[in-house]
Amino acid sequence: MVKYVVAEQLVGKEVVTNDGFDLGKFVDAEINEVTGKLTTLLVEPNVDSAFVNKLDVKEGKLRVAYNSVIAVNDFIVIDRKSI
Repeated sequence: MVKYVVAEQLVGKEVVTNDGFDLGKFVDAEINEVTGKLTTLLVEPNVDSAFVNKLDVKEGKLRVAYNSVIAVNDFIVIDRKSI
């Protein structure tokens, strides 16, 4: 059984890698207009993180492919290898 989560419940959740790096907070998502599937998470980056500062942040947002998401619960967990 698939569990659906309302996007409104995700806003503000911490986004972390599977090995513990804090990427920031979830703020928005991009959806494919044709298929209706979620494609990208938009994350407000944690500017205090040396790891995040090495990533490609554009227009103040970190873009994370949805297929990088491992789990969503108290945190949104991302596979670090796929970033």
